[in-house]
Amino acid sequence: MDYFDSSAVKNALPYPELIEALTRGLQLPIEVPSRSYFAPNADASCVLIMPAWKAKEVFGVKLVSVWPSNKAIGSPTVSAVYVLLSCENGMPLAVIDGTELTLRRTAAAAALAAKILARKNSQTLAILGTGALCVPMVQAHASVHPFKNILIWGRQKTKVLAAVAELKTLGIESNDSEDLAETLNQADVVAAATTATEPFIVSKWLKPGTHLGLIGAFTPQMAEAEPALMSQAQVYADNRAAVLEKGGEIYQAIQQGIMLPSGIEGELAELASDPSRSWRKDERAITVFKSVGFASLDLIAAELVYQAGIHETVK
Repeated sequence: MDYFDSSAVKNALPYPELIEALTRGLQLPIEVPSRSYFAPNADASCVLIMPAWKAKEVFGVKLVSVWPSNKAIGSPTVSAVYVLLSCENGMPLAVIDGTELTLRRTAAAAALAAKILARKNSQTLAILGTGALCVPMVQAHASVHPFKNILIWGRQKTKVLAAVAELKTLGIESNDSEDLAETLNQADVVAAATTATEPFIVSKWLKPGTHLGLIGAFTPQMAEAEPALMSQAQVYADNRAAVLEKGGEIYQAIQQGIMLPSGIEGELAELASDPSRSWRKDERAITVFKSVGFASLDLIAAELVYQAGIHETVK
C-alpha cells in the first residue's frame, strides 16, 4: 500500500492534467451514495464520510474532519484523508492526503467550468477570499485561460498581500484589490471561495458577461452572493442533487421563490461532455457555477495520484 503526502499530491496533480482527467472521468459511471455525517463530541465538530466507486475497479472514501474550535489554537479547521481500495480483491491501494486532494480537485472543477462558461475574450480574473483555496484557484484558472490581470480581494489586507507574494514565488503576477465593488466591476471571471454566512456579492456590481464561480456556501445557511442573482443569471452546478440539497444561494433562492430547481441549466459532467457547445445565451449573460463538492471528483483525482505513483515506481 502506498502513501501520498501533500507534496506528493501536488506533484501528481498539475492542473492541466487534473482538469483533463476530470473532463474524461465525469463521463464514466461512478456510484456516489449520500455522505454520512457524525458529531462525535455532540458539538459543532463533525466527521464526514464520502464514498465513491467504479464497479470492478476502485473504491475510494474520504474522511473529512471539521473542527471549528481549532481556530483558537491555530490549527486547520478542516482536514481530510483519502483511502483507495481495489474492487477486484478489496485490498487497500493507497492512503492519500485528503486536504490537498480536496483543494486541487475543487479548484480544478471551478476552472473547468470557467473554461467552458466564461467569455473567450475574458481578461481579468478576480479571486475573492484568502483562505487555503485562494492560490489553487488562481493556479487552476490561469492554466485554462491567459488572463492579463489577476486581482485578489479579501477582508484582511495582510492575508491578501501574503497571497500576492506567494503567487509571485510561483511565477504568477497578481494585484491586491481593496474595493469589492470596483473589483467586481473590473472582473470578467470571478471565483469566490469563502466561509461567508451572509451574502457579500451584490448583483449590481457584476458587469454584463461575467462568469461567477461560487465555491463557498456549502450549507443551506451560507451564502456568498445575493440569492436574487440566481434569477438574473444562467445557473450551473457541479452536481445538481448536491447543490439543491446544500448549495446556499441556490437553496435560499428556491426557498424564497426566486427560482425553481429546474433553473439549474446543467451540471459539470454535462458541461464537460460538450465543452465546445455555446452554453451561454450571449456575451452579456452572467453565468454562475455553484460548487459544493461531490465524491466523484475525489475519486478521479485519487486515481490520478495513484497512477502517478505507479509510473514513478516503474521508473
